[in-house]
Amino acid sequence: MSDFERDRDYCFLILNEYTKGESLIKHALAVETCVRAYAVKLNEDEKYWGNVALLHDFDYEMYPTADEHPYKGNEILKEKGFSEEFRYAIMSHADYTGVKRTSLLAKVLFACDELAGFLTAVSYVRPSRSIDEVEVKSVIKKLKDKAFARAVNREDIHKGAEELVVPLEEHIQFCINAMKNNKELLGL
Repeated sequence: MSDFERDRDYCFLILNEYTKGESLIKHALAVETCVRAYAVKLNEDEKYWGNVALLHDFDYEMYPTADEHPYKGNEILKEKGFSEEFRYAIMSHADYTGVKRTSLLAKVLFACDELAGFLTAVSYVRPSRSIDEVEVKSVIKKLKDKAFARAVNREDIHKGAEELVVPLEEHIQFCINAMKNNKELLGL
């Protein structure tokens, strides 16, 4: 593990170099928030795990197709000297890459990716537009509504919790709590 892989400022610069859209940056921050919280809970390296999450979609705006994302990002990070472990976790967050999620980090990243986006969407439809009003039961209800946030892959949300061997409701509550603790940065 290189020092720069734990340097959030450096990773945030990379994110902003490749990603200009506010919603994708906020998504990266939301996933980072959830993954960091899991790192603390699981006694893992919070900075390292957070930076993997921060950069998991950094190439998506420039390379949005399944033929390019996250492959182009993997190449860019390799050129910048990021480790195989760092890049492997990112590659495994997209099922279509065929990269198996063998590490705990990879499983946590996958579990938090779609859910963080979904929790943000649920927050936006609350009267206050705040994560403070989001409850597990309303998230479960919205998950069943296929018209709501239709771009979010519900199967991945369920699969992520299963791979972590955590009940879905518990995983949702954990991520809500994490996002509440960082709501100012997330704009929630």
